[in-house]
Amino acid sequence: MNAPSRRRTSLIILSAIVLLAVGVTVGTTMARSSDDGVPPVAALPGAAGMGEIELLVADLAPMVEFYAGGVGLEVIEQTSETAVLGADGEALVRLVRAPGLGTDDPGEAGLYHSAFLFADASELASAVVRVATASPEAFQGASDHTVSNAFYFADPEGNGVELYVDLPRDTWTWTDGRVTMGTYALDPNAFLAEHLPASGPTLAATGVAMGHVHLRGGDVDAAERFYVDVIGMAVTSRIDSAVFLSAGGYHHHLAVNTWSSAGAGERPEALGLGHVTVTVPDAATVDAVEARAVAAGAVHERTVDGLTVLDPWGTQVVVRVAA
Repeated sequence: MNAPSRRRTSLIILSAIVLLAVGVTVGTTMARSSDDGVPPVAALPGAAGMGEIELLVADLAPMVEFYAGGVGLEVIEQTSETAVLGADGEALVRLVRAPGLGTDDPGEAGLYHSAFLFADASELASAVVRVATASPEAFQGASDHTVSNAFYFADPEGNGVELYVDLPRDTWTWTDGRVTMGTYALDPNAFLAEHLPASGPTLAATGVAMGHVHLRGGDVDAAERFYVDVIGMAVTSRIDSAVFLSAGGYHHHLAVNTWSSAGAGERPEALGLGHVTVTVPDAATVDAVEARAVAAGAVHERTVDGLTVLDPWGTQVVVRVAA
């Protein structure tokens, strides 16, 4: 098949599911008045970011296929019980088989979605086609968030997955320390027509990272206190039902919402999120997070690999030095 035909086929495959997204996304914007262009300063260094997430899964094989064959991650290591996938040798997803656990309940705290940041729009377009081709039922929508363009899917066990590309930083608007982030309809076919390689989608992803992680929690104020006062991020945007936080002037590395989980208590043992990872540049930063955890009375444990702190709902947040 020649290249143009492959590209048209990719567009046709996705067109069957894009009606879920086009014209449905509500236009909303999170912002304040008086543009000063200055992002907030976090206690964490600017080089901090997000590392691997751990997912507890019932069936390993289809999950590996989704993240490898769809998202395009490489399988770094795999056994009958675990699999580690990532990009350029760096782990981004750790899958751990836990068939005895019950399913994740969206009314409880847990994972809303993990968000894979692609190096450019062409890489993102390839990933969207790979996932949509392999798992068309997984597609959930697409949005222009003013700071990024994003496509949303669910993996085979229902965990939310965002695939996105950032828009240029010099187009982001900061106002009183908050970034303007919108939610506007993004036409998937138009995006693919503009950005999909003429030769068709690539077979694997390059230059992909864990851009951010979005969690479910029980209370926005409690989430802000923990992720600011203990972990050391800064609030970049907030509404009544969600808070967005980052280090280094990024639009957000982590978010917590209560859209389906308001009032949730401690997380029950269940499939889904095992832990999230915050990467930092040096051991002194891990020490500083530990000191804040002690001062706040947060449950934590220091190991040779870093620091694990429990958030107000028992979600494990691993803080470690970046590889």
